Amino acid sequence: MPTETKPATALSIEEAGIALDFLAKEIARHDALYHGKDEPEISDADYDALKRRNDEIEAAFPDLVRADSPSRRVGAAPASGFRLVTHARPMLSLDNTFSDEDVRDFVASVYRFLGMIPDDSIAFTAEPKIDGLSMSLRYEGGRLVTAATRGDGAVGENVTANILTIKEIPPQLPAGVPDVVEVRGEVYMAKSDFSALNAQMAAEGRPTYVNPRNTAAGSLRQLDPKMTAQRKLRFFAYAWGEMSGMPADTQMGMVETFRDWGFPVNPLMKRLNSVEEIIAHYNEIGLLRSSLDYDIDGVVYKVDRLDLQGRLGFRSRSPRWATAHKFPAEQALTQLTAIDIQVGRTGALTPVARLVPITVGGVVVTNATLHNEDYIKGIGNSGEPIREGRDIRIGDTVIVQRAGDVIPQIVDIVLDQRPEGAVPYEFPRTCPVCGSHAVREVHEKTGRIDAVRRCTGGFVCQAQAIEHLKHFASRDAFDIEGLGARQIEFFFASEDPALRIRTAPDIFTLEERQRNSLSKLENIDGFGKVSVGKLFAAINGRREVALNRFIYALGIRHIGETNAKLLARAYGSYQAFETAMKDAAAQSGDAWNELNAIEGIGEVVARALVEFFKEPRNLDVIGRLLGQVAPQEMAAPSASGSPVAGKTVVFTGSLEKFTRDEAKARAESLGAKVAGSVSKKTDYVVAGPGAGSKLDKAREIGVTVMDEDEWLALIG
Repeated sequence: MPTETKPATALSIEEAGIALDFLAKEIARHDALYHGKDEPEISDADYDALKRRNDEIEAAFPDLVRADSPSRRVGAAPASGFRLVTHARPMLSLDNTFSDEDVRDFVASVYRFLGMIPDDSIAFTAEPKIDGLSMSLRYEGGRLVTAATRGDGAVGENVTANILTIKEIPPQLPAGVPDVVEVRGEVYMAKSDFSALNAQMAAEGRPTYVNPRNTAAGSLRQLDPKMTAQRKLRFFAYAWGEMSGMPADTQMGMVETFRDWGFPVNPLMKRLNSVEEIIAHYNEIGLLRSSLDYDIDGVVYKVDRLDLQGRLGFRSRSPRWATAHKFPAEQALTQLTAIDIQVGRTGALTPVARLVPITVGGVVVTNATLHNEDYIKGIGNSGEPIREGRDIRIGDTVIVQRAGDVIPQIVDIVLDQRPEGAVPYEFPRTCPVCGSHAVREVHEKTGRIDAVRRCTGGFVCQAQAIEHLKHFASRDAFDIEGLGARQIEFFFASEDPALRIRTAPDIFTLEERQRNSLSKLENIDGFGKVSVGKLFAAINGRREVALNRFIYALGIRHIGETNAKLLARAYGSYQAFETAMKDAAAQSGDAWNELNAIEGIGEVVARALVEFFKEPRNLDVIGRLLGQVAPQEMAAPSASGSPVAGKTVVFTGSLEKFTRDEAKARAESLGAKVAGSVSKKTDYVVAGPGAGSKLDKAREIGVTVMDEDEWLALIG
């Protein structure tokens, strides 16, 4: 569970890791509810708050970015009931901004990436962000042939029959259009149509709908197109996918072309140059928001020139040339009734506030994070006072907010409403689960006391051991279907040797132990013969697992999915990885230097790795696990026709023909690995003017050195 409301840069590494772990799972759950089932549990503002906090922490701790990070993912898997469509070009989502300063940073990042002076020479388009369902319409020979939802960004649902019932979408385009045209936009229900529909439902004594967005999405996913036709759905066009020819060279020009072809486009879209103009248009649209006949939740900014969009390119799930400026969320008052302590996988003791239920932004809130004992006392991570030094006590009236954090957060208290007799909260000094001492560690290099109090019980602590097992079996690790939290808690608590699971290797011996036992799992309530068979099949189906998943599943501190993938790519096989970690134990020498040279692996992460492999108990568990499973070697990255696929590249000095960001992005798109330092595993060093120690080391150890022109010639 996340542990901070203070700025992400003030978090400890452990707090950041806990937060990102929670975020990845929580946002994935809400993605599935929103995109796959049209049954969101939280408001759009609350969802944006989750993603914003994730992005803030990732920016502050790039070494901890996970492969399953929400910043790398779009939407959710397509629902069943419709044929699937693979998008010719992925339907990516947008990064979000939440303040004027964020917008300034976005604009500055565009100029910086392109190596240009921020002189307002780049034009941006600004248009309302429609709160509807993303749709891709494919035309061939001018005729609509396929309509698909976004789905997970790569694969969506084929809803062509339903889309043909929407009068605003032309089934045939005018003569002279390119042979292949994919128009993308948003299907939505107007507020007036939604109100009329609900009035009709109420008059008929039927349940009314919650909001226009969910109603539009549910209407579009009707298996019977006649049901969709009864709902007044509408469409705004604003983007495109595959095009056999480009009718314009700007974003605005493309949207104007869509209008000429018969698509509705938003009349509030403008082309602007300065940040001041952009922010002014955002404020103008915000004032119009309540009077519009459609729901919006922000304003989208895009670089207007398509050639600049091409240079800026994409991150893993979003374009660098666009962002969504979201509208703010809400706060509310309620009462704190209790403080509970939860123990996580790494032994962190996290306080959680229990609240009198209150609705914030349309969602009922019953608990909120309190982060750590200092936060409760009114002390920041660096010892500075927060909330003007006001502590938080049971019985306080508190201000709850669902913006800027992953779960509801208490941002302040109402001191003049504090009840008589309320006493300062005493944070436990022992683990509430196992009774072991709970301590705040001192960072060996900085001398600072960790904000997190941690149980010292290790594997003695049931909470930690159970959380380790949950992590091991989780979707992004071994992904063992049927071995969820409830099942793990049951197996862990069992005293029957035929049922007990205390460490990961026990999972893979369960079927054999069951085969030789009289106490059959299928006879226990909650299981059954069929479910047990499926569980064993799921376990056996994971006896071969990708190397990055295996490394991630070990539960090493600071090793999220992203770092696990970096390590798997760097070492290729588990044996090479383990040998390197043992060789790096002295935190010096070639193995240590090569570990630190991996782009994204800093010294803190490297130290956590070598310490993990120094522990005999860890090696014992891994040894027994390797007797049951086989981590697969990591295939070298490839890019069709690329001469640098799988090669390790270091850029150093002042690059003159491209920015450092462009150089890195281009190299990675060609399958190369970009490292931060030079080692014996480096293949190329690209050196610009002013190159220093990295260039010297490359020459010393015989690494191929080239200038920018030679690099460009190599990659074509």
